Amino acid sequence: MPFAHRILLSSSSSSSSPSSLPAPSTVSDPGGEEDRLVLGLVPCAVGGTRIWMWARGQPLYEAAVARARAAVAGGGGALGAVLWFQGESDTIEVDDARAYGGKMERLVADLREDLGSPNLLVIQVGLASGEGNYTDIVRDAQRSINLPNVILVDAMGLPLSDDQLHLSTEAQLRLGEMLAQAYLEFESSRDPKAIESLHQ
Repeated sequence: MPFAHRILLSSSSSSSSPSSLPAPSTVSDPGGEEDRLVLGLVPCAVGGTRIWMWARGQPLYEAAVARARAAVAGGGGALGAVLWFQGESDTIEVDDARAYGGKMERLVADLREDLGSPNLLVIQVGLASGEGNYTDIVRDAQRSINLPNVILVDAMGLPLSDDQLHLSTEAQLRLGEMLAQAYLEFESSRDPKAIESLHQ
């Protein structure tokens, strides 16, 4: 929700919504009042999963694609970005950690193909922790993804909860803001006319 609030705040604070922002849709208020912006989130996250569980053909992947397609068909909007925060479970086995980069690149390519969006933005969260001893290998893989329109928001340094694995509530709120800022900066770089309105 902090991600969505920050995007909507940026859109509403500008005199006109930047044309490059695909996610917020304008709908008419039934009372005939001002148009309002709508931003849809399509939650697909499942905790404790390894990246192979998100490969094309696997139930989690197929469910995520189906949800994204249904959201676009039902809401009349467009997909703005995929927010990807996963990988702690891939730090347990060294083979999983070493395979992470290739599997992530395959995932991005498959999502773009199956969602009909070859330039779909993917914002991945750099791990702040891991379940095993190979967190650095997964983090290196995340930083080394060599695909256009894939950017990294690093969670390292954000406070962890008492289990020393999951982010604290405060950190999750901060991460939402960081993801939104990354999205807005990416969009403004694609549309120079939007820079001034995004940073008012």
